Amino acid sequence: MSLKIHGQRKLKTLTKSDVRPTTGRVREALFNIWRAEIPGCRFLDLCTGFGTMGAEALVRGAHWVVGVEQSAAQCQVIQTNWEQVGPGRFSVYRGTLPNVLLDLAQTEAPFDRVYCDPPYASGLYVPILAQIQALHLLNPGGCVACEHQGRQSPGPQRGWDLYDQRNYGSCGLSFYRLED
Repeated sequence: MSLKIHGQRKLKTLTKSDVRPTTGRVREALFNIWRAEIPGCRFLDLCTGFGTMGAEALVRGAHWVVGVEQSAAQCQVIQTNWEQVGPGRFSVYRGTLPNVLLDLAQTEAPFDRVYCDPPYASGLYVPILAQIQALHLLNPGGCVACEHQGRQSPGPQRGWDLYDQRNYGSCGLSFYRLED
């Protein structure tokens, strides 16, 4: 199986995987919303899967992309996919969230845009947002987009401004920036 990104580039996937790739409709919507901010940005893709969102960011001009995935096999696929579209402009971390965020704070931060797409029922939204805030992973003016199931948004979070929500069928996006 393969996935297509901006410009009809094909990405590799694993034949047997429980990864739920972000739909083309949601990818296109997110990158249209962020179109002015992606060129030259530092982009963090959490729960990277096969690297589709990070690959989109690279193709659309992100300066540096970091991905986090817990599966070793998927990390290899991400490396292959990102090397194809953005050689030398990325790094991939294998680990679990929110634990790996401490490593990122010490080696990769800060970021301008963060995409967070954990398994919907994982309960990871709140701890991830809390760690992003506590570890100062965002540049001033940066923002986080959380993909979630339909209208089941993570909702308001302490210290965050939930400034936009969009629904795309069975999937939704919630946009956060740090409160002043």
